[in-house]
Amino acid sequence: MGLLRFMMAPKLQLLAVLAFGVAMLFIENQIQQLEESRAKLERTIARHEVSEVEQRHSAEAGRGVAAAAAAAALAAGEDQVIIYNRVPKTASTSFTNIAYDLCAKNHFHVLHINTTKNNPVMSIQDQVCFVRNVTSWREMKPGFYHGHVAYLDFSKYGAKGKPMYINVVRDPIERLVSYYYFLRFGDDYRPTLRRRKQGDKKTFDECVSSGGSDCAPEKLWLQIPFFCGHHSECWNVGSRWALEQAKSNLVNEYLLVGVTEELEDFVMILEAMLPRFFKGATELYRTGKKSHLRKTTEKKPPAKETITMLQQSDIWKMENEFYEFALEQFQFVRAHAVREKDGELYILPQSFFYEKIYPKVN
Repeated sequence: MGLLRFMMAPKLQLLAVLAFGVAMLFIENQIQQLEESRAKLERTIARHEVSEVEQRHSAEAGRGVAAAAAAAALAAGEDQVIIYNRVPKTASTSFTNIAYDLCAKNHFHVLHINTTKNNPVMSIQDQVCFVRNVTSWREMKPGFYHGHVAYLDFSKYGAKGKPMYINVVRDPIERLVSYYYFLRFGDDYRPTLRRRKQGDKKTFDECVSSGGSDCAPEKLWLQIPFFCGHHSECWNVGSRWALEQAKSNLVNEYLLVGVTEELEDFVMILEAMLPRFFKGATELYRTGKKSHLRKTTEKKPPAKETITMLQQSDIWKMENEFYEFALEQFQFVRAHAVREKDGELYILPQSFFYEKIYPKVN
């Protein structure tokens, strides 16, 4: 038995060695499989990361295309802003109603600038805020802003894009007479609204002859400061500097200034200049049932003596000089924009073209 056990020992050892070798091979095979699995996992992760980068670049490119498209749209006029700093009693409500009637159809926004107590002068902080709002409020572009606010120079505040200013002026005495009766009797636009001077039955003639404050020459001083702006000198009654500044702004800063007495021509020229806003405005003005019907009630024309008395003041002379200046400028623009045929006005067709364009395109 002892010999048998001795002879069995080498066999067990050989089996043990063989088992160990098989185990090692199995372990090595498992390690190799794990290495291959790890490599596959790394390749999968790498492909996923590449895919994410490509998707991110694609999204950025898409945003770039969208931004380019937005920029192109803005360049095409979608960023246009008009400011109508309307002078009281110059048919401003009648004209503004045209914009309200057209805004949905022509796809632009209309915003009323409502200042406290209708004060035409903004505080310096409000000026900065207003400039920032108008220039950066992308959701409200194209935009038509209107309100009884004095001219504001956007370039003074470093604004990159300046709005287009428009306005309407009126014969200064007619404007004052209309405002005088408006404060007492209102108009047909909101006939039930109680006015500040309601109950005062004194006529304009009686006011002037008695030296009343509501019809004093100082009350004529309004159109000049509205065009002059937010300088303190603009509101010094009778300032020659304010008059000259108002003239300069009218010519250099306003796209178009019309006159109440020729409002239809003003509307027609605006439609030709800015169809993005005013397409259809002329027809609406001519046929609309509410756009141009606002009238001051119980307004009595002043007597010649009353007019003569007001015309003796230096304030009237300056306001009238500004009105005549605006009227001459508007008539000059109109003469080069429209023609009359059979009693009707027509916008002139484009009268310029390009030629001698180099280099030649093959």
